[in-house]
Amino acid sequence: MAILIDADTHVLVQGITGSEGAFHTRHMVAYGTKVVAGVTPGKGGQTLDGIPVYDSVAEAVERHRVDASVLFVPAASAPDAMLEAADAGIPLLVCITEGIPLHAMLRTYHLLKGYRVRLIGPNCPGIISPGKAKVGVIPSAVFRPGPVGIVSRSGTLTYEIAHHLSSSGFGQSTVVGIGGDPIVGSSFTDLLPLFEEDPQTELVVLVGEIGGNAEEEAAEYVAEHMEKPVVAYMAGFSAPPGKRMGHAGAIITGSEGTAQAKAERLEKKGIPVARTPAQVATLVKEALR
Repeated sequence: MAILIDADTHVLVQGITGSEGAFHTRHMVAYGTKVVAGVTPGKGGQTLDGIPVYDSVAEAVERHRVDASVLFVPAASAPDAMLEAADAGIPLLVCITEGIPLHAMLRTYHLLKGYRVRLIGPNCPGIISPGKAKVGVIPSAVFRPGPVGIVSRSGTLTYEIAHHLSSSGFGQSTVVGIGGDPIVGSSFTDLLPLFEEDPQTELVVLVGEIGGNAEEEAAEYVAEHMEKPVVAYMAGFSAPPGKRMGHAGAIITGSEGTAQAKAERLEKKGIPVARTPAQVATLVKEALR
């Protein structure tokens, strides 16, 4: 089992003919992902390695089963591309695009609430269910099938933590990068219930960053609703207030949103928090004893 994507997920790539779209489409296909079609307006009728390209999402959905769409679309066009996919009835959207203006994403976030759709991202690495499929830009080499779910605000930290887990014998069920922007389609609390219900997942690793209150909300959810163990890693213990660190959402305001404050809140709710990526594997081993 897994969450969100598996070996039978049929994927559409919006922006498939661009350099990033084409590059990562080939890597997704090489991993075993079923990429059935692509969309680039004005490029309909072309193919990429035999994958048909259409001018619109509606046209692609009319001709193919599509369970998920991954978007490699410029920031100016990404909001409309997300809405186009939602309007076509695609249930899962994974938006890789970074740099979407805040006001545009805020409007899109609320408009998507009118559809039966789950958005991962924007500004995210995507999703991988190791050994089954990947959707996005996640490098597959460090991941192994296993019982640990990962949900993360950071892409590169996720890869490092997965490497430590895999090297310690702990493979992963599904890994989801939710994105580091101030407004993302799915939060920790949106995805934790899916891991709780997944038979393959025995433990969840939550990877957080400075800024916002998503980790504090997750701590409350875990304490009230989760039976499976959760461990965490919090980036940014050395981050100075007022400085944006990496992602647009990673900025400390006052005493709120610091790594220390987040770690203390999680630990008060019984969630062990690693201080280094390597320590995550130790906490997982202890929790799964």
